[in-house]
Amino acid sequence: MKRIAIIIIAFMGLSASAQTKSELQKHYEAFYKEMRLQGDVSGVINAMTHLNVIAPSKERKDTLAYIYANDNQHLQALNTIGIEKSESDSDLAVQVKAISLKALNQPKRALEQFEILYNRNPNPYLAYELADLKIQVGNADGAQTHIEYGIANAKDDMKYAFYERQQPYEVPLKAAFLHLKGLMRYNKDKNDIDGAVAFIDEALKMDPNFNLASLSKQALESRKNPPAAAEKKE
Repeated sequence: MKRIAIIIIAFMGLSASAQTKSELQKHYEAFYKEMRLQGDVSGVINAMTHLNVIAPSKERKDTLAYIYANDNQHLQALNTIGIEKSESDSDLAVQVKAISLKALNQPKRALEQFEILYNRNPNPYLAYELADLKIQVGNADGAQTHIEYGIANAKDDMKYAFYERQQPYEVPLKAAFLHLKGLMRYNKDKNDIDGAVAFIDEALKMDPNFNLASLSKQALESRKNPPAAAEKKE
């Protein structure tokens, strides 16, 4: 009899625990929806973190990491899902890793993630990211392949955003590729400044307000005519 009583009490305890967990999950699911409606990022992160503790899932973890990354909390995003290269990752997880690693100035690791995305779905935007990163790590030949693909496949209505100014701006994606082509030309041959500037001029013809291209052109021309050399001529 005593044994039956213990079993009943234990069962009641488990039932109460399950009910409490279910109620908590419903509470935070409702809280999550409300925070999304209000546009409260901190609230959304709070709700999703609790849901991951109550009912953990890979999908929830990926979503939480995406919310962090979208709020420029890239270290927190990577702490949530890790930085390892995994072909079994969801597209969302790979995207978060790629964007966050790039933002944290880890081009080699970011490159691995962008390559997974590109292999799954080749497109000019991913080609641009790969070309940019390959130039950064010194792989000019690899960058050239993606640049040529991008120039051939970028549509007129495709834009790419830049953030080096206080006010972000967009330029035609094809112009962005031409700018990269100029940088790649210079990286391949430091003496061919005119060839590099010619590609950048093409980009500026497409969008005269392409600030980064203007800065690159100025930097290249200053190497061709350094101030010291100009002073000696005087």
